[in-house]
Amino acid sequence: MALLIDDSCINCDMCEPECPNQAITMGEEIYEIDPILCTECVGHYAKPTCISVCPIDCIAIDPAHKESNDELLIKYHILTGKPIE
Repeated sequence: MALLIDDSCINCDMCEPECPNQAITMGEEIYEIDPILCTECVGHYAKPTCISVCPIDCIAIDPAHKESNDELLIKYHILTGKPIE
């Protein structure tokens, strides 16, 4: 599952530099998460760092982009070019 930033985002700039996949960018009004690049930090960290640093809890699972942990791990290997062990 990719993550989603809802419209309560205050553009605090905390999440964007924390994303190891550079999936978070500034949209027209608020930050947005690219579901193609988001692995929920699988392969990088134990939990999504954007959620950890968000001061207002505006980041949640995107119901339109459901993926299993295995699918997220495969995506991580594709994005990083690291071989699957």
